[in-house]
Amino acid sequence: MTAPVAARPAALPVTALAGTLPTAAVDAVLRAALNEDAPYGDITSQTLIPADARATAVLAARVPGVLSGGEVFAAAMKLTDPGADVELLVADGAAFAAGTALARVRGNARAVLLAERVALNLVQRMSAIATRTAEFVALVDGTGARITDTRKTTPGLRVLERYAVRCGGGANHRFGLSDAVLAKDNHLAVLTGGDPSKLTAVLREARSRLGHTTHFEVEVDSMDQIGPVLAAGVDTIMLDNFTPAELAAGVALVNGRARVEASGNVNLATVAGIAATGVDVISIGGLTHSVAALDLGLDIELGLNSESNSESNGGQMAGQATP
Repeated sequence: MTAPVAARPAALPVTALAGTLPTAAVDAVLRAALNEDAPYGDITSQTLIPADARATAVLAARVPGVLSGGEVFAAAMKLTDPGADVELLVADGAAFAAGTALARVRGNARAVLLAERVALNLVQRMSAIATRTAEFVALVDGTGARITDTRKTTPGLRVLERYAVRCGGGANHRFGLSDAVLAKDNHLAVLTGGDPSKLTAVLREARSRLGHTTHFEVEVDSMDQIGPVLAAGVDTIMLDNFTPAELAAGVALVNGRARVEASGNVNLATVAGIAATGVDVISIGGLTHSVAALDLGLDIELGLNSESNSESNGGQMAGQATP
């Protein structure tokens, strides 16, 4: 059974999300998805549904959650029918109960059915990410720790999944490899040849070649690496797979000289204890890499379309989403 979902923290109001999902990126994802799903058209609807039939359909919640992807749902419907009327009934980032009507679309029936699965696939995944993120955010409320995502996203969908994290009240880590320096264990192994005495010098030299606006983060997996990394003047130290006791000791050792990020072994049962150690950031790959789609559906509203539509279809249209 799905647990009730806490509302997003007041510190990040829903209105702050407005305009933060790039239209061009959404359009590219939708066009690729529609080309994959119907490269030569939807032969089912073209065979069964009259070309001029109209439909009204509702995006409905089967379970509680936090919405993400309303704009994506609307864009999918308008991509297949530019004249479609899409009404978003719940804002992205808002919590909703099971049974809630989230959006309503009125348009050409063939077009609605063509966009249906693509729209649902994306909004279900995005809302699952927002819902999971909201659960983590609620558990660290009041600690000062920030919940962030990682690069463990679905290839091609990162912009949508990162937006979904924001809808759940979380924050985004670097978007990609081009945005910041994050030296992880494999980088350090190559850089030092396994000699820890070289760590400070090689990091300082690397830092000297960066622009002043470029963030420099280093991952460590043991307490004895913290001192040498701090001495290099990095901006953030990631404590990877540290126990809560080790995290608290690491925070005390850093003592405000760099931002401290915790990563690894983070789940709903452990996140509150991790936040209580005083870390600044908790990065969680599970926000995006392993969520299950939230149960949302698209239901045709019967009796709300034109008389010609009713006559052409014998007064009947399907009331549930198609596979």
